[in-house]
Amino acid sequence: MMDPQQKTSEVKGHFDRVASRYDLMNTILSFGLHHLWKRRAVGLLGLKRGELVIDICGGTGDLALLAARRVGPAGGVVLYDLNRAMMLAGRAKLARAGLNDRVWLIEGDAEQLAAADRSLDAALVGFGVRNLGRMDEGLREMHRVLKPGGRLVILEFSRPQNPLWRWLYDCYSFTVMPRLGQLVAGSREAYTYLITSIRQFPRPEEVADLLRSVGFTQVSYHPLTNGIAMIHRAVKP
Repeated sequence: MMDPQQKTSEVKGHFDRVASRYDLMNTILSFGLHHLWKRRAVGLLGLKRGELVIDICGGTGDLALLAARRVGPAGGVVLYDLNRAMMLAGRAKLARAGLNDRVWLIEGDAEQLAAADRSLDAALVGFGVRNLGRMDEGLREMHRVLKPGGRLVILEFSRPQNPLWRWLYDCYSFTVMPRLGQLVAGSREAYTYLITSIRQFPRPEEVADLLRSVGFTQVSYHPLTNGIAMIHRAVKP
């Protein structure tokens, strides 16, 4: 098992290398499905006008952008990520959408969120929880910063439920994804890490247990595309 600090450093290095091609690679590798998954995830938050949201491990800002449109001019979204290169890569996207005034970028560690206790209405994490050095600490921080009644949605990769689909997915993951990573993003290692981290990520029921253990209630999970991805939802009581 990798030391948490070493894992954080390694993950940051991977994203530094692929930041400029990250969005393109997501679209190629998922055949565009990641856009549908992200819209579904934000929809499950049930955002209201004027709410304050944090997009943790927010990267290039896809989820922050969708959330900002829902909370409107009276609301706001904190795009929070350890990797400055990723946030800078997404800045033009936010500008084109006219949302720079409602999405605020903060560079920081998800395991030590720079936010006050009970200060936010909702939290999002898209494909970032498995990259945390200490996932339980990250979940505790998410619980801490949410107001009572605040909602958390985690969108994360998982393993397909159907055995044949799982075999096809494994073949694609171990043969195609690293080669495309090298060809398009210039980093085979980053996409080899991606596959390994998905395999090591806890099963949905284990994630649900972790969420309950740090204080969340109304915990549920929702498979997407036969279980390739999973949305976890929880509420702070």
